[in-house]
Formats: sequence, C-alpha cells, structure tokens
Amino acid sequence: MLKLNYTIKRNMNTQIPARSKILQFEFVALMAMLMSLAALAIDAMLPALPIIGKELQVLTANGTQQVIIFLFLGLSLGQLFYGPLSDTFGRKPFIYVGISIFIIGCLVSIYAQSFSMMLFGRFLQGLGISSPRVITMAIVRDQYVGNKMAKIMSLIMVVFVLVPALAPSLGQAILLVSKWRTIFWFFIFLSSTAMIWFAMRQKETLSISQRKSFSFSHFKYATKRIFTTPVAIGYTVASGLVFGAFIGYLVSSQQIFQDIYKLKDEFPFYFGVLAISIGCASFLNSKLVEKYGMIKLTYLATIGVVINALIFLIIIANNKGVAPFPIFMIYMILSFGCIGFLFGNFNSLAMEPLGDIAGSATAVISTVQNIISLSLGSLIAHSFQNTLYPLSIGFLSLSLASLGIIKLVHRFELK
Repeated sequence: MLKLNYTIKRNMNTQIPARSKILQFEFVALMAMLMSLAALAIDAMLPALPIIGKELQVLTANGTQQVIIFLFLGLSLGQLFYGPLSDTFGRKPFIYVGISIFIIGCLVSIYAQSFSMMLFGRFLQGLGISSPRVITMAIVRDQYVGNKMAKIMSLIMVVFVLVPALAPSLGQAILLVSKWRTIFWFFIFLSSTAMIWFAMRQKETLSISQRKSFSFSHFKYATKRIFTTPVAIGYTVASGLVFGAFIGYLVSSQQIFQDIYKLKDEFPFYFGVLAISIGCASFLNSKLVEKYGMIKLTYLATIGVVINALIFLIIIANNKGVAPFPIFMIYMILSFGCIGFLFGNFNSLAMEPLGDIAGSATAVISTVQNIISLSLGSLIAHSFQNTLYPLSIGFLSLSLASLGIIKLVHRFELK
C-alpha cells in the first residue's frame, strides 16, 4: 500500500509573487488559450481526415493518422529547445517565435498539393506550437509551487478542455461551408489573437537576475537533475505511459466513432462529451487538491483507470472485441474523469523539485513524456482493426505500469 503521508521536502503551499498585474482569472484564461492551440491543431482536423486522405491520395485509413502524429513529432522536438532558451532570454520572446513558426506551418499545409508536403506543414505546426505548450508551464511555475500550482494548472485545464470539446465541431462546421484548408486559416486567426493578447497583457515572469547562460552544460545539468530525482523522473515516465493510452484513443477516435459505431455526423458531439468529462474532473481536482494533496489524488485516479480498463476488457472479450455504444461511452467518461485528475497533478509533481530550472526542466520532462506517449499511442492507434482491443489493452497495461512506477518512486523516497 502506498504511504500517502509522503511529503515533498519543499513547501507545498508556497506562492511566488507574480510579476504580472493581470488578475488570476485572466491569467488562467490566457495560459489556457496558449496551451490549447496545440489541442485545437489536433482535434479540429479529426473530421477532415477522411477528406484529406481522399484528396491527397492516402491509401489506408490508418495512413491518415499521420496528420496527427507528425504534429506530435514536431511538438516533441521543439520542446527541447524552447525551454532552455526561455531560461536564458526570458519567456516572452520565444512565445512569439513559436507562434510565428506555427503560422508558417499552417500556410505550408494550406498550399500543400501532396500528402508529404501536408505532413511537413504539420511538423512545422507542432514545432512552433510546442513553444506556448512548454513555456506556459514554465510561466506558471515561475509564479506558483506545490498544491497552489496544481490548483492553477487544474483551473487552466478546465478552460483548456473546452477547446478539444468544441474543436471537432468547429472543424466540421468549417467543412460544411468551405474546404478543409480553411481550417488552417482559422488556426492562423486564433493563434495571432492569442499572441497579441499575450503581448499586451502578460508581463515577463523571469527576471534578468534569474536567467541562466545558455549552454549545453546547463541543459545537461537539467537533464541529469531530472533523471536523478526520483519524483521528477518517476512522474514523468508514469504520465507518459498513461497519456500514451490517451493518445492512442485520440489518434484513432475518428475511426472508432465513424467506422465502428457509424457516427459520422455525431462524432464531434460525442468527442466533446468525453473532453468535457476531463474538464469536470480537472475542476474537481482544483477544489480537492489543496485539501487532500496531489499524491493521494494521483494514486487513486490511476487505480481508477486500471479498474475501468479491466472491467471494459472483460466486457468486449465477451462481445467480439466491441461493446454497445452506451457502455463504451460510460467506460470512456469514467476513464477520462480519472485522467482529468492526472493531467495537472502529474506535471506539477514532476516539476515540484525543479523550480530553479523550470524552463529547461519543462522542456526535458515534456519531451520525455511525448516520446513515451507518442510511441505507445501510435502503436495503439496503428493496431486499430475495427475492434476496441488495442484501446482497452493499451489503457490497462499502461495504467498498470504507471501505477507500479508511482509506488516505486515513493518507496525509494521513503527509505
């Protein structure tokens, strides 16, 4: 049994005074908008995947998954650079650089005449959008620590989750009145709006005195710190495993809803319902985390994912690899509810002992998470053959592995 009285050595409720004068509500909304650009770039494309595959002559339905996977590849690579650079030059400049690259990637995809050029544009989009994805986390860590940071991250997730809830509907609405390429023009409009809002309202959170000289040795030091700090590396790997199952669902969701359940027009609605379940859980986490702590909530939520996956696997094993749609939705809502507790808490726990190297630490942690989750999630999605076995087995095995790592981390720390 995990000893839930484990406490991290730092003060878990300390708040670092913010340098920005914007109110917490606006800060949460702005950070959520910046972070959600990546989710928008993923989820709004889902209804368009069959059309893109047909127009650009992709041979298989699984082949169109690369439109999502290539963005994740760029996202993973970009985070290695933006974090350390933001530790040296400040947080704001590289938000501007990243969004500019994202816009260039959108333009490449708009004018792409081949699938390979489309994927290059998607890679650039991921490379660019990794900037606000990683630097916003560093901005939050500049100003908050411990359970207070987890609360702020959970509030950000509540706003953030509205984007994946609405994005497929936005994508499908655009397809009703225009071509799929118009979706990228919408990305350009929204990212430009976010950049202008950020420039006008958010002040720099990393003072000159706190900045570190950019060098390979600093990055090497940050990487070593993470890999030799059990809490940091443990929660990084644990989150990568669980989110690998989530990415497996995300990449194959269009095929699950449209191919298995024949819900082409209803797909955005049901996708949104599942996304909202994550937001509701994140909001509940923001209310409970200061009372019960990140560790206890994370542990119980991971157990919840394991139990749900085991029950669902038994159900589909007796039903030729599928389940009645209401049962599928109940299973996913319960699982995503548990995952909603994990999103903010995993990252906060991993970052907690690394406040002095927040930018570089966020970069390394996010990259390791993405490599793990993208590799495993792509494997799950690519295994899709009109059954729910890959999804169910993925959730069960990866959440079990994540739970084992959490327990090992705390046994080691309590010695």
